[in-house]
Amino acid sequence: MNSNESASPPARSESGARRARAPGVPNLAIVIPTLNERDNVAPLLARLEAVLEGIAWEAIFVDDDSTDGTRDVVREIGRRDARVRLIHRIGRRGLSSACIEGALASAAPYLAVIDADLQHDESLLPRMFRALESEPLDIVVGSRHVAGGGFGGLSAQRQRVSNVATGLSRYILKAELADPMSGFFMIRRDAFERAVRGLSGIGFKILMDLFASSPEPLRFKELPYEFRRRLHGESKLDTLAVWEYVMLIADKMVGHLVPVRFLSFVLVGGVGVFVQLAALAAMQRGLAFSFKPAQAVAIVVAMAGNFLLNNLLTYRDLRLKGWRIVTGLLSFCLVCSVGAVANWGAAALLYDELQIPSWVASAAGAAVGAVWNFALSGVATWRKAN
Repeated sequence: MNSNESASPPARSESGARRARAPGVPNLAIVIPTLNERDNVAPLLARLEAVLEGIAWEAIFVDDDSTDGTRDVVREIGRRDARVRLIHRIGRRGLSSACIEGALASAAPYLAVIDADLQHDESLLPRMFRALESEPLDIVVGSRHVAGGGFGGLSAQRQRVSNVATGLSRYILKAELADPMSGFFMIRRDAFERAVRGLSGIGFKILMDLFASSPEPLRFKELPYEFRRRLHGESKLDTLAVWEYVMLIADKMVGHLVPVRFLSFVLVGGVGVFVQLAALAAMQRGLAFSFKPAQAVAIVVAMAGNFLLNNLLTYRDLRLKGWRIVTGLLSFCLVCSVGAVANWGAAALLYDELQIPSWVASAAGAAVGAVWNFALSGVATWRKAN
């Protein structure tokens, strides 16, 4: 394995790197997902300009409705450089889905994904490009785990999280990839097109999704690079991102049988049972309520808790904010109230008419209610914003 050819070049001034260009036909599309990365846009483009001389390229920024002016910077540069393009997404979130949309928006035969935070080593891109042009490969991955690579810009805690996630990825990968958590790679369009319809688009690990979704094993090569420290902006990795990673693995394992969003919905419902029991105990023991009013309050508390958790986890990509939380809660409670009737009706029918044991009838009724709540809340509460 060869080491990196050179260290990252210093960023050119924006005036030198951003001269007006005539439109051309790009051979390489670099997809750059962004969320509040304003201060990194110009430096990243200057670095791409420096290392990609001789390659016809375009940069496609896919922005998830940033609030810091990221889009304004991209648009201003794009008015002077036709290679710089912007996709502005409203009502959609997620790095993986952003990468998919960016790749589909280009006709280039080679597609690269790089973060906007300057932590990936852009000087590796020419080597990736040459490898795909000259070798029988489908994808070239920038790796921190092969000889010559490293985690210089990653904290010890983040390294531990990455190592655990790498271990979990073995359950769904079809290749012995040293760094499946890498977000820095280049792929042939035909290989991407073969995998695209099977992609989950969940969370932030698009590389792992590609390897797990390809109908045939991807021919790959890993090139080393040293992960850098972030200079501007904030990391997007949080507890919710970890949840999305778990959902991605679940989707690849059982998604062909049960929608992973439904699994999340059911898990949240299970938590809601404990919330309801805790609220019931608090009403009866703490506030001396009788059973019926205590049960009514407990049901409302559980519904509200389920709504908030589903809004945070199950429907994170369609998350309601502001006043829409209030209207969403009302519609969710209405749907779940009708679902409770469906639950009771199905259980009663099975028990009275078919003489099925009560616990089986009750479980079947709960399943009917869960499916009803999931289907109707998806339409009434978390419908995709227009």
